Parts: sequence; C-alpha cells; structure tokens
Amino acid sequence: MLVVEDEAREDAVVVRAKGEIDSSTVEELASRLAGALQQAAAHPARLVVIDLQPVTFFGSAALNAVLDCHEEAKEAGTSVALVADHDQVLRPIQVTELDRILDIYPTLPDALRRKPQR
Repeated sequence: MLVVEDEAREDAVVVRAKGEIDSSTVEELASRLAGALQQAAAHPARLVVIDLQPVTFFGSAALNAVLDCHEEAKEAGTSVALVADHDQVLRPIQVTELDRILDIYPTLPDALRRKPQR
C-alpha cells in the first residue's frame, strides 16, 4: 500500500510517500509529483522536496517517476530534492548511478536548507 501526501510550505512544496512504490502504486506518486511541479512553478522557492523516508520498497517504477519529475523540473527551472537515508531507497538509486544526478539529503530539514549528503 502507498500513501502520498503533498503540502505547500513556505520554503518548498513537499511530497511525502509512505509504503511501497512499485508498478501497481507508482501512478499515485507520479500524479502527486506532477501536481507538486505545477505548485512549485508559482512558488517563490521553486523547490519540490520528495520525502522518501517512510518508503519500504522503491522499485524501478519509482526510480522512473522520480527521474521524470527531476527532468521536468529542470526544464521548468524548478529544483528537486530527495530525502532518504536508508538502503530500501538509496541502494536502487546508487546501483543505477542516479545519485550522480539527483540531490539527496538525509533529512527533510537538510533538504530544505539544501545541505547534500556525501
């Protein structure tokens, strides 16, 4: 099961996913990310933060949804930051070398302050 929430905050538009993201649930995430990009286009910070801390499974469909969001944001002049510090999410990103492209932070406050994890 996947629950996705989004909230426009003063410092960013935050999308929080909780549960498993796979081919059967990814559409919920993708539609929320698309909505967040629209909100961010009019937001002063022009930042979307995708909080993946509560995610228990992060499959290839999830990778593609996050990468698509990143690419669309880049074209629109919006930044995307990911929040993750556990292997369920980080491992697929590292194996595919998307950690070279995506901005990943260990906590939401770090992402909002834009302090990358290295």
